[in-house]
Amino acid sequence: MLRVKEVADLVGISVRTLHHYDDIGLLTPEKTTEAGYRLYSSENLETLQQILFFRALDFPLKQIRDIVQSPSFDQEEALLMHRKMLLAKRQNLDQMIKTIDKSLQHVKGEVEMTDKEKFAGFDFIKNNAYEKEARERWGDEAVDQSNEAIANMSDKKQEALNTEINQLYRDLAAICHNPPDSPKAQSLIHEWYRLLNEIGDYSMDAFKGLGELYVSDERFTNNIDQFGEGLAIFMREAMRIYADRRK
Repeated sequence: MLRVKEVADLVGISVRTLHHYDDIGLLTPEKTTEAGYRLYSSENLETLQQILFFRALDFPLKQIRDIVQSPSFDQEEALLMHRKMLLAKRQNLDQMIKTIDKSLQHVKGEVEMTDKEKFAGFDFIKNNAYEKEARERWGDEAVDQSNEAIANMSDKKQEALNTEINQLYRDLAAICHNPPDSPKAQSLIHEWYRLLNEIGDYSMDAFKGLGELYVSDERFTNNIDQFGEGLAIFMREAMRIYADRRK
């Protein structure tokens, strides 16, 4: 068996990460000595390999835990799935690298690029990591409407929308020390609801559910909290209050 430091050095992750995985019940060491040392077995290492494959594919920790601890979990099937998904990811990355290389030639005046060629490899709508969850929570219709709305926007319109969204995140982060039911918070959340409905059709239940996802899915949390620590939780509470008041 290996101690936690030995596992960390072998795998290339931090001891703190392994402690966190243990704390949340994702990867429990085979045993813990009386002195408090965590000891990992070969089976633990196989599970850790699965966890890190899922992490490489941007699965949230909670979902990974549910998958690897499921009685129906099949290691061979999971490895085949990892391989398929990573090959698809590599193909997409290879295309993006080609786009970069050709763009460099274009900047130097060596080749001409069509507008379509400039965006080869970018497919944020089809490959959106959150789309599956959105479909499961709110149904295909709302997601299809959002995708269609984005697809029909001009590049300039998409850029303007992104700028407005980022500014709203910053405005919310600046007041997240205030109560989420304060007039200022609710006014900004109203703007958030308005922006979301420019690219979709969100009911109050869907809006409230989206706020829950900001906290339950660490990918959302990490992205939102870049604007200010605790912003995801603040937005969830403010969105819940906003939705409940309008039901």
